[in-house]
Amino acid sequence: MAYVRKNVRNLTGGERRRFVNALLELKKRGRYDEFVRTHIDYYTADGETGLRAAHMAPSFLPWHRKFLLDLEQALRGVDDSVTVPYWDWTRDRTTTSVPWTNDLLGGTGRRSDRQVMSGPFAYSAGHWPIKVGLTDGTFLTRDLGRAAAPLQLPTRRELQKALDQSAYDVSPWDSTVTRGFRNTLEGWGTGHGSASWRNHNLVHRWVGGAMVSGASVNDPAFWLHHAFVDLQWQRWQHAHREHRYLPAEPPGVHDKQHGRVVARHEKLPPWNITPDELEDLSRIYRYA
Repeated sequence: MAYVRKNVRNLTGGERRRFVNALLELKKRGRYDEFVRTHIDYYTADGETGLRAAHMAPSFLPWHRKFLLDLEQALRGVDDSVTVPYWDWTRDRTTTSVPWTNDLLGGTGRRSDRQVMSGPFAYSAGHWPIKVGLTDGTFLTRDLGRAAAPLQLPTRRELQKALDQSAYDVSPWDSTVTRGFRNTLEGWGTGHGSASWRNHNLVHRWVGGAMVSGASVNDPAFWLHHAFVDLQWQRWQHAHREHRYLPAEPPGVHDKQHGRVVARHEKLPPWNITPDELEDLSRIYRYA
């Protein structure tokens, strides 16, 4: 029977506690840091060489769907009542709303160094030292809303623009495409700086701190954000049942994207699974 992923605002006090405790236990065991390493390893940008699996490519959504599922299964190995909640950033939009409460993720970082000082993941609480990252920092950082140059979270209307796209993705299958559901949701836009960030990308920038790097998994907010992103893929699938993951076939040998993107029936690294196999996981979980 499929288990349920809830909106984080609807978790009971006990559910919040069990979710946080399971995360802390994975961190204590060293298992959590393996997820951080994996995300760093597979953050390959357009300008780099080799396969792009996790970002700036069609497989952004199935890659993170599998990544999220692996984390959830690890959490359920600690406490089988736990599922990953989602944060609806079109609804809970302030720096003090859910999930930025002391019994969940804690709040923003202090002004001097962006160190998170509240909640169970604060360095001062002693349970969440940063051991894997792209800098030498040892504590979790955030800058909710980017105080020095304020940002606003994506709106429902902006998210709907992605959901209205009929094609899953389009050539050249990278961060430059201006059509297609995948990149409209992932959020690589035209322009420079904050004007170029959309949906998923804009949320990472709004949270700030650890969430703006390849080591963004160091912030547990990563999972709540990506559960909501995953829910949007499910909603798009239901709205566009005649459309599927693209490309269906690998780009040809003379295509600049040859060997750089994962086609529907190709294995998605680091797992032995294809995007096709990840399009429907309703037998495992559903969203409330």
